[in-house]
Amino acid sequence: MELFAFTREYVERLREGDPSTEQHFFAYFDQLLRIKLRAKMLASETVEDLRQETYIRVLVNLRKGEDAVRQPERFGAYVNSVCNYVLMEFYRASNKTSPWDDSYQELPDHAVDTEGMLVSKQSRERVRQVLQALPKKDRDLLWAFFIEEKDKDEVCRQFGVDREYFRVLLHRAKDKFRVLYEKDRESLSGKLPPRQPV
Repeated sequence: MELFAFTREYVERLREGDPSTEQHFFAYFDQLLRIKLRAKMLASETVEDLRQETYIRVLVNLRKGEDAVRQPERFGAYVNSVCNYVLMEFYRASNKTSPWDDSYQELPDHAVDTEGMLVSKQSRERVRQVLQALPKKDRDLLWAFFIEEKDKDEVCRQFGVDREYFRVLLHRAKDKFRVLYEKDRESLSGKLPPRQPV
């Protein structure tokens, strides 16, 4: 995916509700936000809700007349920060309302910083390689649930298991993925230049 060079004119058109600019905005950030949110191991319905909430917040902030985006060339970073805020609110609300139900698997995983790990072509390729290195059953399970976004009952039928055992299998597969991803990241870290300040 090619990066788009945002300008003050683009942000102004979006603020004013120009239909073609809005269409571009939704299309451009659609895949980026889905990938970012799926990397958090969230259910597909949650991903859609948080994506829509991010769009709404960005547009509302722009149209309040406030100078929400002071650096139009960094508009992508602004959308990302709004998404982070929406995600943080979701986790906070989840922890207050249902800390021990099925949503426990939607809580953020701090062992590996997966945020945005699928955004670039290079990192998508790394994830693909890590998936390929997993045992077939684990790979198929993660693929069905997170990439194909099948619902839990459908995946349970596919693997011939009940929901309780599905959670166990999913947890194990995610752990194996994390271990391999960490190893891959460590091996790459020696080859990468130090991060530049933004």
